[in-house]
Amino acid sequence: MRYLDPKADLTFKRVFGEHPDLVMSFLNALLPLSPGQEVTEIEYLPVELVPDNPLRKNSIVDVRCRDNQGRIFLVEMQMIWSSEFKQRVLFNASKAYVRQLDTGENYELLQPVYSLNLVNDIFELDLDDEFYHYYRLVHTEHTEKVIEGLHLVFVELPKFTPQNYSEKKMQVLWLRYLTEINERTREVPKEFLANPELKKAVKALEESAFTDAQLAGYEKFWDIISVEKTLFSSAERRGMRKGLEEGIKEGIKEGKKEVARSLKMAGIPTAIIMESTGLSEIEIEDL
Repeated sequence: MRYLDPKADLTFKRVFGEHPDLVMSFLNALLPLSPGQEVTEIEYLPVELVPDNPLRKNSIVDVRCRDNQGRIFLVEMQMIWSSEFKQRVLFNASKAYVRQLDTGENYELLQPVYSLNLVNDIFELDLDDEFYHYYRLVHTEHTEKVIEGLHLVFVELPKFTPQNYSEKKMQVLWLRYLTEINERTREVPKEFLANPELKKAVKALEESAFTDAQLAGYEKFWDIISVEKTLFSSAERRGMRKGLEEGIKEGIKEGKKEVARSLKMAGIPTAIIMESTGLSEIEIEDL
């Protein structure tokens, strides 16, 4: 049996965007919900289009839902970390919070917005052993005093080590699912098969469950992520020399042909190089 990686666009949306029971289990395991406040029923909300960004055009995958209490949950899989990512998360969560009310409605109708962000990268370099980061509005001196509304959670997947967090069984199982299951998986851990939700989530990743066209799109997703990482790395290096904001713009412009040349030598199809770099077919053929 061959499995696909759950972090890709196709698989993440298949598992968490089509199975309410699985996304509820996932939210209850990963979010800082108080006892008695668990999610028991959800409805999916339309996913907004992600603004076009030449560095991370295809690296963001998200699922949006609302429970029977009116709370809104934004679940996002971020493949490539960037310095502005936290601000974008705050912006999107704030926008979801504000959009709950029509003009003239009572503020008391507002319900909390939870933004759960899974990052396939390390960004808190000074926090070696901490992979889970929870932000909310608190009094700077009396942290027990909280303004409810926005809850932002970031999970650094590469830092996660299950042996250190055995007290949170479902959280561990779901994070192991995201970090251990991929194309190289030949034997599914027995702990996954013993849990009905994880067993169902694993089955949803079986390659045989997807069409040839979907599998082609899956492979294309990973090709594009690889290209975006190269572009971002190239731009980031130039940014260090020229100033981050200006350097990234220049780095992208100057590095496109260099990246395209390397991809062409590696045998990447011209169509994928065109989509990832913005170069024309003629420009790529002339490299």
